[in-house]
Amino acid sequence: MKSKWWIIGLSIALLLAIISPIASKFPDGLDRFAEDHEFADKAVEPAFTLIPDYSFPGITSEATATIIAGVLGTLVLFGLVFGLASLLKSKNET
Repeated sequence: MKSKWWIIGLSIALLLAIISPIASKFPDGLDRFAEDHEFADKAVEPAFTLIPDYSFPGITSEATATIIAGVLGTLVLFGLVFGLASLLKSKNET
């Protein structure tokens, strides 16, 4: 029964990643606050990025690149969390 919730949660997260291109193009709350208070230009770029601005070399469609980035990020995070949960569960059982 518990495994059913993992599947439902992953399915919802993947669905949200797939429909993410229809999200608003307006800045989110933090970006909007920074723009309104005139300090957005002082933002520092991160030391490295895995998927900068949700773009991939060779993929010209912004929507497709966003979907791939969302699905990839969701699956990687799910794998890490699932692995950690399995590890913690096995430690608690011993």
